[in-house]
Amino acid sequence: MPGTVISPVEVSGVTRNGFWLLLDDEELFIAFTDFPWFRAATVASLFNVERPQPHHLYWPELDVDLALESIRHPDAFPLIADVGVSVSAVHG
Repeated sequence: MPGTVISPVEVSGVTRNGFWLLLDDEELFIAFTDFPWFRAATVASLFNVERPQPHHLYWPELDVDLALESIRHPDAFPLIADVGVSVSAVHG
């Protein structure tokens, strides 16, 4: 039984403020202010993005999973991981 055909995702540009993704007929901007765990990533790791499902993106080198809705509407997903806090600092 064949699976669902999912078009690839492509990083089309990187700026000091974020990066652009092309998928299907849509271009999305991922701002580092909304998604800070990408800020220190290498360009190569940003470009290594997979689309395992139509509504889901995954960066294996960074272990980051994002729903497309969180990229389209970051204001609807206000919780941002604090990439500067260690687990021991959070859990005492």
